[in-house]
Amino acid sequence: MSLVTAGRQSACLFALLACGITQASESERRYSILLVGNPAGEQRSTYHDDGSVHIEYSFTDRGRGPDLTARYRLDKAGVPVTVAIEGTDYMAATVNETFAADESGASWKSTADLGESDRAGFYVSLDGPPEESALLARALQAAPGQQLDLLPSGRAHLETVESIELDDGRSIRHVEIHGLGFEPEPLWIDADGRLFALVSSWFSVIEAGHEDLLDRLGARQEDRQAQRFAAMTGAARIPLPDRLVIDNARIVNVRAGRIRNENAVVVEGGRITQLLPPDAPRPDGARRIDAGGQTLLPGLWDMHTHLSLMDGPLNMANGVTTVRDLANDHDELLRIIDLFETGRAVGPAVLRAGIIDGDGEFAGPTPARISDAAGAARWIDFYADEGYQQIKIYSSVPVPLVADMAARARERGLRVSGHIPAGMWAEDAVRAGYDEIQHINMVFLNFYKDVTETRNPDRFIKVAERGADLDVDSEEFRDFVALLRANDVAVDPTVAIFFDMFTQVPGEPKLTQAAIHASLPSQVARQSLKGGLAVPPGERERYAASARRMLDVIAALHAADVQLLAGTDALAGFALHSEMNLYADAGIPPMDVLGIATLESARVMGADNEVGAVEPGLRADLILVDGRPDKDMSQIRRVTWVMRDGVAYDPAVLRELISIAPLASVSHAPDGADELVVMTGTGP
Repeated sequence: MSLVTAGRQSACLFALLACGITQASESERRYSILLVGNPAGEQRSTYHDDGSVHIEYSFTDRGRGPDLTARYRLDKAGVPVTVAIEGTDYMAATVNETFAADESGASWKSTADLGESDRAGFYVSLDGPPEESALLARALQAAPGQQLDLLPSGRAHLETVESIELDDGRSIRHVEIHGLGFEPEPLWIDADGRLFALVSSWFSVIEAGHEDLLDRLGARQEDRQAQRFAAMTGAARIPLPDRLVIDNARIVNVRAGRIRNENAVVVEGGRITQLLPPDAPRPDGARRIDAGGQTLLPGLWDMHTHLSLMDGPLNMANGVTTVRDLANDHDELLRIIDLFETGRAVGPAVLRAGIIDGDGEFAGPTPARISDAAGAARWIDFYADEGYQQIKIYSSVPVPLVADMAARARERGLRVSGHIPAGMWAEDAVRAGYDEIQHINMVFLNFYKDVTETRNPDRFIKVAERGADLDVDSEEFRDFVALLRANDVAVDPTVAIFFDMFTQVPGEPKLTQAAIHASLPSQVARQSLKGGLAVPPGERERYAASARRMLDVIAALHAADVQLLAGTDALAGFALHSEMNLYADAGIPPMDVLGIATLESARVMGADNEVGAVEPGLRADLILVDGRPDKDMSQIRRVTWVMRDGVAYDPAVLRELISIAPLASVSHAPDGADELVVMTGTGP
């Protein structure tokens, strides 16, 4: 089948499917969609006797969200013969995805790819609704060995975990689909193989009327996930004695911005106890790790995350040993931290910022919503009492409350950061008491006083349209930078995600994933090919110029000694490497970038006397990199060994266990050996 033929078939699918559907009997079910427990939209799924399925799916998340209609025709085995999906995706880009298969082969077209195959398989759509997971589960259940090839690529298998009885006598099954991503996808299906629920702390879909079961189902999934992560952690941990020497390393002194004269580090009891020059004797009885001339760094910090449990191995495999969570479900975050800290799951140290938002249609997915000073004080006190380090003020907080919120937070020992609430500008937030601004677009919006609605996607679109014209040499810009510096206000740019939004061409990998695209699980890699913002015709170069101007602004902030913080708000671990590379592209010296992502982050969070450098007395959060990232920032991706609190893990094993193809290798000697040899890798 040629691609031209595929295109013709695709163009006819909607009409053919519509004709079939109107002649079939119907069985409709409605589903509630919830974001962090708050109602956000719905899915309507209609199954027909002729093997067709019609689904309407939409939800709203702060002015964003998909609005889609999907039509499937299935064969007797439940495998799609035709698929047609139309509407808009999460970022309001047009969706027109089609698939068709017959005895001669299959073809598909999406916003990211156009392809054909002569093999059979279950087509996994790029923009499909949640119900598609149940269609796949049902087809896998009927397949030999409960396995199926996937199209465009990959292979999936089904595992049944358990069955439970509902109060109304219905039985539902907890199943997992393996082969779609970093970990199995859990879902709940009924006796007919139809979707009952997809559950997570962030995004859930459940049959309408059963919303009260979300906590029960989620708890059972969490138990299963915890067992899997405990096994992963044990497999990736490198057995080490309490006392060891990491020898023959290029040790980065992030405080002084140079490579140390010493080439060995002694670690005892989870702490760095000594730095040794090449000619100094090594401690008797210590296990020696030969770094083979690799670069030894303090563990990296990601200062803008929204943690899931899977982010633990993703971060650690990439050398990220500390993160700051900037909005999450409180109970889920505590569960994740407990698993990390007790060693039952591999993951970084976690600092917490509690989000607070106002009410309204653009409110963030959080229960921490306020309308008056009393409500704000209650949430600030809650976060302080629960041990958070910071609050994050979000976009719908009423402007008159901001200054008092900042004052109370500081009284309770909390840092103050956030988006800039609608009707306010960054300079106002600084004067109201902000310690930090999240996202570089909020800096740009300071200079667009006519853009007063910044809670919806305009906060991205207006910057993409106008950002290229921002003059970093203007008096207005210099005055703003001076205001930041005078008030010691930090900026958390997350610039890599704006490059994804502004510059990605559909069909090409996102910048945050481009360097590792070929190593990602097949379906994750395909999702990376989706475009960012819907770019108007003729505006692609201007959007790209606006992204590049963001680097000019970051360079100007750094030159003015404004504190930058390396955060991502994107794919854990890998995105931090992209963020750091963009800082280097902006002209910031690589050694300075390493300082931003280690010691300077620790200093901002008041932890630099505990962690953030390779110095005696500090916590042994350390990584080895096969290369010289102090000279070439792209080599930061070559992490071959990672230690947190004196406990070491093999990044190569972690990557393998979460279905990432090899990027570097680490081998270690068996228990009882005198030496651990770290092998050099090639890295992407």
